[in-house]
Amino acid sequence: MKTPLRIASILMLLHTFGHIVGAFTWKKAPNPSIQKVVDDMQSNHFAFMGKQVSLGSFFDGFGFTMIGVLLLLTIILWQLPERKFILPIGLFLLFMGIIELIYFFPFAAAFSLLAGILTLYAFIQWKPSN
Repeated sequence: MKTPLRIASILMLLHTFGHIVGAFTWKKAPNPSIQKVVDDMQSNHFAFMGKQVSLGSFFDGFGFTMIGVLLLLTIILWQLPERKFILPIGLFLLFMGIIELIYFFPFAAAFSLLAGILTLYAFIQWKPSN
């Protein structure tokens, strides 16, 4: 069942591209009220685990980390060799989609949810000859 996994991989690649755009443009707010919040996130530093950080630096770090996670998922889904890995990856993608739906926005969640559904479909349809 390579086709659903390849489609899921492409969806995650598109999700990665969207995340790259978001990670590099989030500091350019659409209006002055949001820009004030963004500026405050970057300018207010505090000590955390021996380092001076800001919420903006955490936001950057999580965003860049997610680019890596999404790219890794893209590669794994494209090359997925064994059925035993498909179920946990499919469930993880559904989990990620639900988190994105709750905390972010439906467009981002749709990529993860659809990739999760396709991955679980591949798991159910898997035949030993694949």
